[in-house]
Amino acid sequence: MDLPNRQMLLKRAVNIKVIVTPRWRDEIQQQLQAQINQIDQQLQQLDIQGQRAIAEIQKQSLQPPGPQTLQQIDNIQLQVNQKKSELLEQKNQSLQNLQQVQLLELGQEVNQFQLEGFFSIEPGDDLISKLQVEVLLRDGIVEEIRGEI
Repeated sequence: MDLPNRQMLLKRAVNIKVIVTPRWRDEIQQQLQAQINQIDQQLQQLDIQGQRAIAEIQKQSLQPPGPQTLQQIDNIQLQVNQKKSELLEQKNQSLQNLQQVQLLELGQEVNQFQLEGFFSIEPGDDLISKLQVEVLLRDGIVEEIRGEI
């Protein structure tokens, strides 16, 4: 989009960094622990749902169960196991993140996330330096803006 005086408005990624503080560390650890607890609950629910589905199929089938019934049970078990694997992978990732957070030193700067922001350029501007912007936070408060705004 052209602006007056031959300017152009562009979008850029802005890195958001945080300074590790006791408060930040506690908040992140609580968030990660909540994720882990939620995954544990999902794993329990998944087991219960799988067992119920299998029990329902067994109740409705002939005794002894035929090949079609056994195939349905195997399919349910396969689906449950696949979902369990996904959840366990998420849990392991959260546990690794929790361990990494505990190892961070106070005062250390770490990348938290990225946001998109707009900026204007005009002839003669150094585009590369305008793309390299980051915001530093301490307990959620902007402490510094680095780079060319």
